[in-house]
Amino acid sequence: MEKETSLTNNIIKKLRFYIFIALILIAIFLVGLTAFIFISLMPVNPDDDSSREFVLEKGLGANQVADKLEGAGLIKNAFVFKVYIKINGYSNFQAGTYNLSLSMSANDIINSFVTGDRIIEDTISITFVEGKRFPYYINKIAESFDYSYDDIMAYATSSEFLESVISKYWFIDEDILNKDLYYPLEGYLFPDTYEFKKDATIDEILNKMLSEMETKLAAYKDEINLSNKKVSSLLTMASMVELEAVKAEHRLTVAGVFYNRLNSNMTLGSDVTTYYAAKKEMTDKLTMSDLNSCNAYNTRGTCVSGLPVGPICSPSLSSIVAAITPEETDYYYFVADSNNDVYFSKSSSEQNQVIANLRRQGLWPE
Repeated sequence: MEKETSLTNNIIKKLRFYIFIALILIAIFLVGLTAFIFISLMPVNPDDDSSREFVLEKGLGANQVADKLEGAGLIKNAFVFKVYIKINGYSNFQAGTYNLSLSMSANDIINSFVTGDRIIEDTISITFVEGKRFPYYINKIAESFDYSYDDIMAYATSSEFLESVISKYWFIDEDILNKDLYYPLEGYLFPDTYEFKKDATIDEILNKMLSEMETKLAAYKDEINLSNKKVSSLLTMASMVELEAVKAEHRLTVAGVFYNRLNSNMTLGSDVTTYYAAKKEMTDKLTMSDLNSCNAYNTRGTCVSGLPVGPICSPSLSSIVAAITPEETDYYYFVADSNNDVYFSKSSSEQNQVIANLRRQGLWPE
């Protein structure tokens, strides 16, 4: 009996010892984790209070903000930053351009985003809508800055500026110097919301928009290289897709139809190119003269057997992706109804049946 009691006591002592060791290890882990979190939330460099501009775009989520801050070197650890935001329930960050520094802690930065107290007031925010033509962009800039439409347009189409962007950006080449183009940089300015300094030059404004297009295209550079297509052709295709498929869900298929027609040596027959060629708005009526005009943009006429000479608007990212990675189908035709839903067909007779059905249903746009 005494031996059993002694054995039990030994087991209890060992268990207590192991539990004690486990508790110590847990405590060390918790202390280490706490120290890691604490250090991760501290300033990157407490001695560096020099200002750094940080643009917080509208609509960015907490995870995107954290990744962008880490990329800019303003915080030590994006993961810890994300967890800290979630635990404390921070939200409603104010968009704008901020003056931040490496001497700011994560909490200081978050408070700035919540209160907006470090937003640089000498900035201008402009939203450029996708699917618009180049003059629209020039007008938007002229409305916000002390530059005239004519001055901006003259600069954007000057040979000196065009040569400079050809040498600066991998996705721009001599195609923009084609004399048949209405506007050399049509389709190259990425539509988005931008923060500009109030004293920004025309060169800075245009280059910022071109740089954003470069960033967007860079994510698909491998696919672009594999496609063996020039970026100018891809942007041209994307601009047509943008206007033909109002709903993004149809864009991959619409791009596939256009490529099927090109590969079969068929004309594209796209009305949106005729509107652009005639310099008419999409709400205007096209005449037979417009449809038959021999113009480098008009794919309804007989002079253009492939793509138009260049883009006809600034496409959204979804249209650009559709041009780069189209859906493979057997469709060669499509039409859109009055609700902007698109119907695809394999033959002209099949498409005529679709149109007849839409007319009977009152869905055919007159």
